[in-house]
Amino acid sequence: MTVRVVLADDQPLVRSGLRVIMADHPDLEVVGEAANGAEAVHLVRDICPDVVVMDIRMPGMDGIEATRLITASAATTRVLVLTTFDEDDYVYGALRAGASGFVVKDMALDDILAAARVVAAGDALIAPAVTRRLIADFIERPPALPERPAQPVEGITEREREVLTLVGRGRSNTEIAEDLFITVATAKSHVSRLLSKLGARDWVQLVISAYELGLVTLSR
Repeated sequence: MTVRVVLADDQPLVRSGLRVIMADHPDLEVVGEAANGAEAVHLVRDICPDVVVMDIRMPGMDGIEATRLITASAATTRVLVLTTFDEDDYVYGALRAGASGFVVKDMALDDILAAARVVAAGDALIAPAVTRRLIADFIERPPALPERPAQPVEGITEREREVLTLVGRGRSNTEIAEDLFITVATAKSHVSRLLSKLGARDWVQLVISAYELGLVTLSR
């Protein structure tokens, strides 16, 4: 199966580098390029790619607004955000906009390509350590989510509640299985049911839900 990719970045060199590397991988096909968010949105509407590799800082419409519009209107197109993690404050807004993954621009190109494949397959790609840092910073930034007791969640079992808590702490499916003494397949099944019950698009939104419901806080 070929993953159809749109590259959205205002730096031609970044787009060129990714395009050249992807050309050497038959399972990845660059089907369009955009220099800003508005162009990315139009391309997605026209050709419905599997993945948009999206920069955050672009002239005109930025990557956050473009991500929000894409995820709201194109159920099959997923967004992989490119960020200069240590300095890009806007990455936190992309969490709420519906991005499915985050990669850093100075990562090896092969790792970025691997991330595109993972996101296209319907998974979210944020390493657990990065998840914890992203969410910790996200919670601390105004307007911060208030610290509050964990809230009951209608329709969710106690086991699913435990799984959601671990997701919020940045655990992978394998780590969840180890923590709860269940199989990885069972952990994935619980995560799948949580996605459905909470109306979450992907893993990233489950992490946010865990914090918003008070299942995980910075003090824990």
